[in-house]
Amino acid sequence: MARVYSSSSSSSPVAAAMAASGQRREVFTVWMKSLVLNGRGCTVYDSGGRIVYRVDNYGSRSCHDVCLMDLHGGIVLNILKKKLAFGKWEGYKWSNDRKQQAWFTVARPPLFRRTSHQSSSSSCEFETEPGHTMRYRIDGGEKRACCRIVDEATGAVVAEVKRKVTAGGVALGEDVLALVVEPGVDHSLIMGLVLIYGLMNRTM
Repeated sequence: MARVYSSSSSSSPVAAAMAASGQRREVFTVWMKSLVLNGRGCTVYDSGGRIVYRVDNYGSRSCHDVCLMDLHGGIVLNILKKKLAFGKWEGYKWSNDRKQQAWFTVARPPLFRRTSHQSSSSSCEFETEPGHTMRYRIDGGEKRACCRIVDEATGAVVAEVKRKVTAGGVALGEDVLALVVEPGVDHSLIMGLVLIYGLMNRTM
């Protein structure tokens, strides 16, 4: 299978400083296509062009139950839409082929309660360890599939999804996206949030 390479600006001063300190941001390519013929989902490649995640196990009528898988089809996360709660999703880790307790929740404010800056935002809450809760905010971008994930405590952007641009400055198709994840951030958590954002906005 041909590899897909990410276009990261490793020559920038920020990237050079991060590399010198042993920390580097990760750049993934998200292709909004399933590996299954006529299926729905997406395929995620790392900076070396290798498939690291895939979603291809759901149809347009069953997107309330989605699995994030690795290359070989092993389940990494199970994402469920809560039936009795408006705009609420839960993410479950899998271990030894069994679903664990809910790892994180994502909630979108009801339409009548949203302020102007919440019109395209959702909130995520998760535990990094027992008794220690963190909160991220998902802010929508100019395009429906694009977004930023922000640490609410610091205001720092921990991940961003944007349209993929080649090293020569050419924007690829709207179904080819670049996912940039800052150091020290759990990649599977970020992928879960990106998937939920796409499901909320019906871009997948």
